[in-house]
Parts: sequence; C-alpha cells; structure tokens
Amino acid sequence: MKIIIALSLLAVALAAPQGQEPIAILRQESDSSPDGSFQYAFETANGISASANGALRNIGAEEPALQIQGQVNYPSDDGTPIQLTYTADENGYQPQGAHLPTPPPIPADIQRALAYLATAPPQPQQ
Repeated sequence: MKIIIALSLLAVALAAPQGQEPIAILRQESDSSPDGSFQYAFETANGISASANGALRNIGAEEPALQIQGQVNYPSDDGTPIQLTYTADENGYQPQGAHLPTPPPIPADIQRALAYLATAPPQPQQ
C-alpha cells in the first residue's frame, strides 16, 4: 500500500508543469444554501476573475429549473481584456461578449422573401 501511495505521489510530481510558479488567488468567496441557491466569486493574480449566482426557479414544470447568471473576465493572449457575461437556464446557455462571433446580416432579398412567405397562404400538400 505504501508503495502505491509513493508511486502516486511521484506521478503527480512528474506531471506538474515545470518552471511555472503557482498563480496566487487574491480573493475567493462562495456560499451555498440548502434551497439550492449559491454564489461564488474569485480573482487571481494573473487578471482572471469570475462570479456567478444561481437559484432554483419555478417555471411551471414538474421540477424547478436552475437559473444561473455570471461573468468571467480575463486577458487574452495579446493582453486585450475579455469580458463574458452569461445566463444559463431552461432556455440553455446564453453567453454575451464583444469578442464572440456574430452571424452576418441577412441579405435584403432573403429578408423580403421571408416576409412574403410569412404572409403567404399555406400551400396544399401533394
């Protein structure tokens, strides 16, 4: 048993990144309640910070849904600050941030065709 523990510790030591200092945690807070609600926040010395809070919400279904709101901030590889806010609920994960890609605008011809189709009477099935 002692040999297995010693080998496990050796494997962990060899797997650790070499030459990198640990990153200090400047602030860390967390709280959870028996009703399922929670909140946490942390900030590290390398410019990463995150916070979130969540609670169970009655959505009219058999089971309540967990709704979470949060944010993450970090510097990109080139030093540009990245800020991401998000909501996660019964509608899925909904991130928002200036760095996220956006779809191109719908061409005017396609918009007109969609508007026409929305008002056109239904066609019989063949």
